[in-house]
Amino acid sequence: MTKKSPNTIRAFKTAWFAKEARKAKISDEALCKAIKQVIQGQADDLGGGVFKKRLNDNMHRSIILTKVDQYWIYAYLFAKKDRENITQDELSGFKKLAKDFANAGEDKITALLNDGELLEICHDN
Repeated sequence: MTKKSPNTIRAFKTAWFAKEARKAKISDEALCKAIKQVIQGQADDLGGGVFKKRLNDNMHRSIILTKVDQYWIYAYLFAKKDRENITQDELSGFKKLAKDFANAGEDKITALLNDGELLEICHDN
């Protein structure tokens, strides 16, 4: 993975993730900070554009999809107390989803934003 300056981050969360993060009291500011840490290699690279990052004082885990050097998408959140990890089938699904996002053009991302399916949380220039 190419490491890029944290000053060029564009990060999103899915509508589902937004609801779960709100319940867990995880702020957008904390999510943006976590993305910068992922870029610096402070996350588990699960392959295929999928990362796992600890959040909320290690109480939660997030699954992040990436189109490296372009954008990061928070897709899934779970509490460490509820489950240890995602299954291999779930990982395969996230890899497929990451590939779909990587192949999506800017028009598709804009459409998802307009439909409320994605919410932009950081866009540092």
